[in-house]
Amino acid sequence: MAVCEVCFRHCDIKEGALGACNARGCKDGKIVAVNYGRVTALALDPIEKKPLSRFYPGSKILSYGSYGCNLFCPFCQNYDISRTDGSEFEPEDKLTPEGLAEIAYKFKERGNIGVAYTYNEPLVSYEFVRDTAKIVHEMGMKNVLVTNGTAELAVLEEILPYIDAMNVDIKSMSADTYKDVLKGSLAMTKTFIERAVKDCHVELTMLIVPGMNDSEEEMRELTDWISGLTDKYGNVIGNKLPLHISRFFPRYKMTDRPATDVDVIYKLADIAGDKLEYVYTGNC
Repeated sequence: MAVCEVCFRHCDIKEGALGACNARGCKDGKIVAVNYGRVTALALDPIEKKPLSRFYPGSKILSYGSYGCNLFCPFCQNYDISRTDGSEFEPEDKLTPEGLAEIAYKFKERGNIGVAYTYNEPLVSYEFVRDTAKIVHEMGMKNVLVTNGTAELAVLEEILPYIDAMNVDIKSMSADTYKDVLKGSLAMTKTFIERAVKDCHVELTMLIVPGMNDSEEEMRELTDWISGLTDKYGNVIGNKLPLHISRFFPRYKMTDRPATDVDVIYKLADIAGDKLEYVYTGNC
């Protein structure tokens, strides 16, 4: 038995068992990423799809996904890979860090600038992100992280030197929503973002779910917090942090409500624009 230190859960994992994320287990008394290099998705995407709107716009990036996640969002769009233990995927579907970096390099001639770790939650296998990102940097390419920000700062510090940009999902400004609906921690996500912006290009995304986080008050609370974020020198930079506001569509365990009204998205974007310089509307 051993304790996983990646996120706030600190899962106590028995030998041969898995933690809550289904991606970290105990082997020979040590915590390991059992999904290390296990690929479930690989695609050359526009950088704007991550979404990143102010990081090498117009370029493409090789997007890699595995399986597992340490949140339990009932509206997850990728639940088929985020909430699985990987047993339905062939164990041979595996990439080494060197192999993924080499594929990324081959796609440079098609406009690829590097590797994005995305689709599932990449930090449940942060060791693979770290090992691959080092090589990608050595090849002169970029690394992008698409994450829910549910990780201890020690994990972030280990990979941050190799990450050039990230998009972090902040799903609500309510600690109760994080705890009761997502089984997560708002405090951990906010702390993650506050540290990341000091040494990385960061863009944020909020998916607007009807009845959960779609109030004007919550958007004002979010943008008040974002606008106060500071760089490593204490300078306020939050007003220039890009915010993506996206529509919810019924999915997974949350099919009891309609898709987010487009007018709601535009209204919330207008409110966000009072404090933030760069606000983008998605799926509208």
